[in-house]
Amino acid sequence: MRSKLALALTLTLVTLAFAGCGGVNRQTAGGGGGNATGPGVGPPPVPVPSAVQVNHVALVVLENHSASQVLGNPAMPFFNSLATQHSLAGNYFGNTHPSIGNYFMLTTGAIVSNDDNFTGIITGDNIARALTGAGKTWKAYMESLPGPGFLGGDVYPYAKHHDPFTYMSDVLDSGAQAAKIVPLGQLIADVRSGSLPAFSFIIPNKENDAHDCPGNAPTCPDDAKLSAADNWLRANIGPLIGSPEFASTVLIITFDEGVDTDLANGGGQIATVLLGARVKSGFRSTTFYQHESTLRLILDLLNVGDHPGASAGAPSMGEFFQ
Repeated sequence: MRSKLALALTLTLVTLAFAGCGGVNRQTAGGGGGNATGPGVGPPPVPVPSAVQVNHVALVVLENHSASQVLGNPAMPFFNSLATQHSLAGNYFGNTHPSIGNYFMLTTGAIVSNDDNFTGIITGDNIARALTGAGKTWKAYMESLPGPGFLGGDVYPYAKHHDPFTYMSDVLDSGAQAAKIVPLGQLIADVRSGSLPAFSFIIPNKENDAHDCPGNAPTCPDDAKLSAADNWLRANIGPLIGSPEFASTVLIITFDEGVDTDLANGGGQIATVLLGARVKSGFRSTTFYQHESTLRLILDLLNVGDHPGASAGAPSMGEFFQ
């Protein structure tokens, strides 16, 4: 009787141990499969190591494609080489559909609006206020912006709702702050002159962010959109990666949301890549993240104590660093 009871207890313990080690079906590194699609999946978040010293953080946002459309797609060889060689957030999701709420989450820690035609003013806390309050510099490099400090509406292929700074009272009420919204061409000039700000918000126009067809063509294969975005990354972000400034820079490349039919966790699963100072090489995370964690990461890396909105309680992305 005792031997049977001991055997049953042993089998139970083995089963529990196995479940603890492998009972969660985590997402594959490529981001296109598995069941890791929600909070609490993967290892617990860890803080950014205090030894990580960063002078610059740059964020690039592309448009409207799910991870399964991007990762491993030969139409995006440059992006995929970065994802393979550096760090990939393999369980990362947008917050909502359509675009504007995701841009707001990345910069205010709140969705604010799901109306791409939103005309309101954001008076709450935001990344511009947090950075300025901590004495940190920032610029928004916007492709096809009509001119420095432009605060007006869409001028195709520039899209106002991809430029969340133009809604912030901190920027609208200050000519000095508005002047930090500049055309994309200023980016390479700042890289070459060694005057890159602490935070760079870098946005392609709608023909180069994988949203619209290149050349304003009425229709095109989806891979043509992705190829145009990849070529844009190579031409505009490649020089930053190859510059001396990159030794003290962390670069984050993400998408605002997945394809419209991808509603997982609000905005669908998206490909997000990190590279730069002390970022792990060949690393694939299975931890669940959304845009508020990217906002937190930007501020943590720059030693800014103010964390707007949901970024204050968002999971840290410290696991990407060594």
